[in-house]
Amino acid sequence: MGFYEQQVLPRLVDVACGDRGFDRWRAETSEGLSGTVVEIGFGSGLNLPHYPVHVERVLAVEPSTVARARAADRVAAAPQGVEFVGLDGESIPLADDSVDAALCTFTLCTIPDVDRALAEIRRVVRPGGEFRFLEHGLAPDPGVARWQHRLDGVQQRLAGGCHLTREPVGLAERAGMTVTASRSAFARGPKPWTYLTVGRATV
Repeated sequence: MGFYEQQVLPRLVDVACGDRGFDRWRAETSEGLSGTVVEIGFGSGLNLPHYPVHVERVLAVEPSTVARARAADRVAAAPQGVEFVGLDGESIPLADDSVDAALCTFTLCTIPDVDRALAEIRRVVRPGGEFRFLEHGLAPDPGVARWQHRLDGVQQRLAGGCHLTREPVGLAERAGMTVTASRSAFARGPKPWTYLTVGRATV
């Protein structure tokens, strides 16, 4: 990785994803979680303030050293124990059936082999546990979708491989999970980037 990918991009992502307008979405995504949760794409810990009190432990998977450093204050303030356990969602260094749930926010769009990452989530979450996700993706509006397809290549080059055209519900179902709830809507901002889906799936 070059300087931009290592040093600049994590800071840009932190600012963009740290918009307070996403707080209610993050709270909805984590509502009802408990026990031990593995978070894929932990970033700078923006989800930590929204974890319910019944979450006892967060196992963080995050490749960026800059993001980890920016998470330090949030980790220190979190009532949950937070442990960094890996760098790559495609290869999670946890035992089979070892966590109660998995969570990711604004992450499935970027993972190169997203099917492999979802297979890893299925492996480490106990049977009957949940996968929670908050992702942007392909909009149902034909005009917006056309722009998403046009911009997708540029987005991937400028945003660390981020895709505008992935469909998170379909990805979870393709991984063999049962999606039990989902809600999609446009958030504030340019529509090609702000069609959001919050969902729950049983593993």
